[in-house]
Amino acid sequence: MDAQRDPFWKQALLVFLACVVFYVVGFALVQWWRDRRGPWEVTFRVDDQGTPGVEIAQPRLGIGGVSIRFRGTNHAALAEAVTVRFDEPTKGDSIPFGRVKFLDTTFLPGTATFDLFGHEVELLPRTLIVDKQERGWRAGDQLELQVNTAPAPSR
Repeated sequence: MDAQRDPFWKQALLVFLACVVFYVVGFALVQWWRDRRGPWEVTFRVDDQGTPGVEIAQPRLGIGGVSIRFRGTNHAALAEAVTVRFDEPTKGDSIPFGRVKFLDTTFLPGTATFDLFGHEVELLPRTLIVDKQERGWRAGDQLELQVNTAPAPSR
């Protein structure tokens, strides 16, 4: 046997350490890529007349100032506006009104779909979809939806 050869355990240890370094660096890069654009930020509020509404923002994509109000319904007043950052799948359980139909936070901002007073509101990085109609993202856009004009749910 050659006396200058490293024993097997030293070679195995070097391979193991190289794998650990590769894994840690790879994992950190994937996590950074997933989180780099940040989550959707939706502020739920109720005005003085009891009309509920949401304000949508995604600062990294330059989306902000988009609000939707739901006329024809009254909601118990919130003590103050509640902002929810949809950065984890469990955040869908913590909204003050309506319900989250779909939430994908794999690569932020991801996709968030809400059922708010019979209206389907879907947030995608490329467009805003309200009741299956693309509206696009326009800064300062203020939508008013009537609760009684929502389409019948599809089965």
